[in-house]
Amino acid sequence: MEAALDLMRRISPNQSETALSALLALLPNHSSELLSQVDQPLQVLVDAECSKEFILCEYNRDADSYRSPWSNKYYPSLEDGSLPSAEMRKLEIEANDIFAVYRDQYYEGGVSSVYMWEDDGQGLVACFLIKKDGSKSGDGKRGYLREGSWEAIHVIQVRTEEDEKAHYCLTSTIMLSMTTEDKPFGTFNLSGSIRRQMNCDLVVADGHICNMGKMIEEMEGKLRNSLDQVYFGKTREMVCTLRPQPEGIQFKPAE
Repeated sequence: MEAALDLMRRISPNQSETALSALLALLPNHSSELLSQVDQPLQVLVDAECSKEFILCEYNRDADSYRSPWSNKYYPSLEDGSLPSAEMRKLEIEANDIFAVYRDQYYEGGVSSVYMWEDDGQGLVACFLIKKDGSKSGDGKRGYLREGSWEAIHVIQVRTEEDEKAHYCLTSTIMLSMTTEDKPFGTFNLSGSIRRQMNCDLVVADGHICNMGKMIEEMEGKLRNSLDQVYFGKTREMVCTLRPQPEGIQFKPAE
C-alpha cells in the first residue's frame, strides 16, 4: 500500500486516473484507502435546475451520484442521498458565493465548488475546489496553451476550542497540467502536483468562512511560488543547460 501511494505521487496528473484504476484492480482490499488518499483530476457537471457548473469529487459523492452545491440535489437523482443540516447548508451557500468571487478575481474564470459537512459532532469539514481550464478550447484568454488546467483542492478540518478559538487544519493539493505546441520547437508537456498542510488556531469572532478564506489565500500564494521555483525554475535551468542559447540571442525568463 505504501509503495502504491508513493507511485501515485510520481504519476502525472493527466495519467493518475488510469494508474488508480490499475491499482484498484491489484489492491481491491485497499480501495477505500486509495480513493480517500489519492487526488484525481476534477470533473465538472451542470446543475440542470440552476444552469450552473459544479465540481465532482469524493466529498460530494453518494453511491454513483454527486450533490450540487447550488440546488443541493443529486445528479443522477438519488432519493436517499446524504444532505447537510440546515445550519451547515446555510454556511455552505454563503461559502460558495464568496468563493466564486475569489475565483473570478484570482483566476479570471473557471469553476468553483464548496462542500461542508459535520464531523461526528466535534466540528466541521469544508472542501474548497477550483478548476480552471486554460487551453484554447476552454476559457484561457491568452491562447498560449494547446491544453492546460489548474486544479486546486483545499480540505479544512475545524475543531472548536475554548476562549472563542478554533483549530483549523488545512490540507491543500494543486494539480497542474499544461501542453504547448509550436512549429519550430515541437510539443512540450509539463505536469505535476504538490501538497502542503497548514495548522492555525484563530479567533472565530469574524466567522469560520473568513478564517478559512485567509488560510486558503495564503496557502495558494505559497504553492504558486513553489510551483514556479520547482517546476518552471528547474525546467528552465535544465533546458538552458542542455540546449544553450546561440550567440546573440538573450534568454528572457518567463513573467
